Amino acid sequence: MRKIFIADAHLRNPQDRNYRALVRFLDTLPADTDTLYLLGDIFEFWIGNPRPVYGHYGEIVDCLKRVRARGVRIVYFEGNHDFHLGGFFRNELQAEVYAGGAELEIDGKKVCLCHGDQVNRADHRYRAWRFLLRSPLVKALVPVFPRRLADRIAVRLSLRSSRQHVSRKSRWDYRSILSRFARERFVAGCDLIVTGHFHLPMEVREGERVFIALGDWITDYSYAQWTEQGITLERFD
Repeated sequence: MRKIFIADAHLRNPQDRNYRALVRFLDTLPADTDTLYLLGDIFEFWIGNPRPVYGHYGEIVDCLKRVRARGVRIVYFEGNHDFHLGGFFRNELQAEVYAGGAELEIDGKKVCLCHGDQVNRADHRYRAWRFLLRSPLVKALVPVFPRRLADRIAVRLSLRSSRQHVSRKSRWDYRSILSRFARERFVAGCDLIVTGHFHLPMEVREGERVFIALGDWITDYSYAQWTEQGITLERFD
């Protein structure tokens, strides 16, 4: 059976090229796909369980419902642009939702899956900001915020995050950070590590052990697929 891994689509507008491409990709998943792993930041901004769902995300949600109706299991690892998702995605898509990374046993292998926003331990400012946004207080406040105000805050936070991503990329060597993370997880006994967040497609292999950074669905259109032949980093054209 086939397993698909995607991260960092940062969907905004249904007319955008990456939005159209992701809908097309998901609607044409191979028939032997049994699990779809979404490793965070699929949406440019989604916090909580909006009612009704954000209008510009209606089409991709319907697409995910079609995927689920085919019997494909959906597993969502929250990112730094989409979190506190449990209620909506569990109820509407019967998805499994993880607030952080996890180590799972899949097909007899120890697999580490995460969005990756906690991989860079030197980014103390972001880690403090993440702690605040993921707090029970913020989770409790989200449902009572007026929708219009919440949307304005969402736009501002999204722009802030995009600007900081550019500065972080120039400040830190992402390849070195990811290589170190891969070695640490290999030493801890993981057979496979898959992460997103860095918008950098990357693959490290040490014997039977594999590390994959997924890249993004904005410029790379990259994803990973796991079949009986092993896991590979692919590109959707």
